[in-house]
Amino acid sequence: MFRFRLDAGSGVPPYLQIVHQVRQALLMGHLAVGDRLPTVKDAVGDLAVNPNTVVKAYRQLEHEGLVSARPGAGTFVVGEVEPVPAAARAKLRRSLAQWLRGAYEAGLDEAMIDAMLADTRQAVRAERAA
Repeated sequence: MFRFRLDAGSGVPPYLQIVHQVRQALLMGHLAVGDRLPTVKDAVGDLAVNPNTVVKAYRQLEHEGLVSARPGAGTFVVGEVEPVPAAARAKLRRSLAQWLRGAYEAGLDEAMIDAMLADTRQAVRAERAA
């Protein structure tokens, strides 16, 4: 069953972390149409957050057309996002894992890695736009 996790140090509100995790799970093929999300009660128990946090995330996902609440049954994935093809995902994951190992070996911490990724992503985006 799909489970959420929160990163208290990320600076991203908990409800948005839940929304992002569902989107990412759809992109990576970990969730598909028909899959059930954790109940609000289960998510609250796992994450130790206010129930309104989970409800807000599920409403956002429902507004985006990705999930639908069925009274008494739960919240289910109803929308599709084109997943990353498995072969490309595996190749890129290996490459990224190798890069991350090198970054850690070079002494970079999480904040430095995040900054480097953001900076590189912005540079590549600018190259593509030119």
